[in-house]
Amino acid sequence: MIRALTPVAPLLLGITLLMFGSSLQGLLLPLRAQIENFGQPEIGLLGSAYFVGFTLGCFRGPRIVQNVGHIRAFAAIVALASCVILAHSLFVLPAIWWLLRGATGFCFAILFMIIESWLNEKSDNSSRGAVFSTYAMIVNGVGTLGQLTVATSDPQSFEMFAVGSILISLAAVPVALSRREAPAPIAEVRIRPMRIFRFSPVGFIGCLVTGLTNGAFGALLAVYALRMGFDTLDIALLAASPALAAAIVQWPLGWLSDKIDRRIVLIGAAAAACLAGLFLSFQGGGSPTAVFIGVIAFGCFSFPLYALAVAHANDFAAPGEMVETASGLLLIWSLGGVAGPIIASVAMSQGGASALFVFTAVAHAGLAGYTGWRITRRAAPAAEDRGRFTEAMVVSQTVGPVELTEPEEALED
Repeated sequence: MIRALTPVAPLLLGITLLMFGSSLQGLLLPLRAQIENFGQPEIGLLGSAYFVGFTLGCFRGPRIVQNVGHIRAFAAIVALASCVILAHSLFVLPAIWWLLRGATGFCFAILFMIIESWLNEKSDNSSRGAVFSTYAMIVNGVGTLGQLTVATSDPQSFEMFAVGSILISLAAVPVALSRREAPAPIAEVRIRPMRIFRFSPVGFIGCLVTGLTNGAFGALLAVYALRMGFDTLDIALLAASPALAAAIVQWPLGWLSDKIDRRIVLIGAAAAACLAGLFLSFQGGGSPTAVFIGVIAFGCFSFPLYALAVAHANDFAAPGEMVETASGLLLIWSLGGVAGPIIASVAMSQGGASALFVFTAVAHAGLAGYTGWRITRRAAPAAEDRGRFTEAMVVSQTVGPVELTEPEEALED
């Protein structure tokens, strides 16, 4: 394990600092927006703007890296992301914040792309699982710590914006000073969304619904908690808890999905997430403990749905198309992330804080129902034709540079 991680240690340190700063601002901004009396749809658009920028970054990132190289691109984009955080504290206006969040999404898509292509090239088949498992652990674990850090200062102060900027700036240091050879230029991956839908409707819809629900959850959980009377520390703990819970549950769900039809596991997880959403929607005036339990249950079953959907799609993907498929599903997930916060924020403005989880419950119920219907339409692939969940976990971590194309051929349903 140590031997496999040594060549990529500077990159892992860089992503640690990036995630610390990114997760900090991800919770700080909706808190500050609520304090500044932003409207509900205006706060929802902050989440949507991030995913718009993220999607654009997937398209434009490869050209930037090809022109100047990995290290220069990384240093330049880190500098831009650091400046963007500080700009939020200087221009507290919804329209400006939408542009800044879009810029943040654009930056982080490119940064993830650079780091992940580097990790891919510096690891081989025998070490890639260990490298990307460590990477995924850093993304989830450090993201949790970053959210908890928000509770150490007043969201109205400049301090947290400065801390986030410093952390992101420091991420460039280990990468820029690394003596390791930079990887080859990033190649664009052809994406055919309708082809993915034809060979894996459940994978397509699963990633879309997960983008809708998790995008809304991430963008608006802080608003929900403020409406419930939570203080900053409780909100930070509430935001951090579902990711940790999901990390524990994800691997057992993945193991089970390797043994039986993945769609059955997906139905069970979606139904459980639906029930957690319904439970939370009835917690207006309820106890904080009940809300914590509901949010943890939501994270346990909603967060793993993306990897389950990717694994199911990979079971039907042609040999050599895993990266193309995962990149396409990531794009679909991002589009869901654009729409989810907008829909949920409008629902909350009309129906109150609980409407957030009414929205997620309806979406998860739809996913469970659609997946059940698909089981009646097509049999599960044979065991020898299915990939392992761990392989899907590795490839689903990768931000693929994308190029949209039309399907070349029709596929049977």
